[in-house]
Amino acid sequence: MKLIIKDKNVYRINKFIDSLLYIFGYTLVLFLVDMIFNSFDIDNYWFGLLAVIIIYILNKTIKPIIVKLTLPITALTLGLFYPFINLFILKIVDFILNDHFQIYGIVSGILIAIFISIMNFFVEELVIKPIIRRCDK
Repeated sequence: MKLIIKDKNVYRINKFIDSLLYIFGYTLVLFLVDMIFNSFDIDNYWFGLLAVIIIYILNKTIKPIIVKLTLPITALTLGLFYPFINLFILKIVDFILNDHFQIYGIVSGILIAIFISIMNFFVEELVIKPIIRRCDK
């Protein structure tokens, strides 16, 4: 399995490796937040892993549509609305997993969404892009 794939003179990371990186990052964030905050609860590791997989799928399918629909309000708020999109994704997961994944209150949900946004940035900027730049030479 190749780590870097070249499509039409553009390098990109293998989608499977990309998925694993993001799933690992989401897992790390959710379990750290579960230990830090009392207002966030995951029943056990299996439901945590299921929540991470659902978050990843929703971020790859629904989130791009929501981002495009909310682009005007995100631009007006200078990007401050973007964590609310992650909060919406988390609330969908909360609804799907019911009692096994719960976010109590809006403030903790926003903090978790901000942590997920920061994690997405770090995975993209500190892991994926340097690998692609290194192979692009």
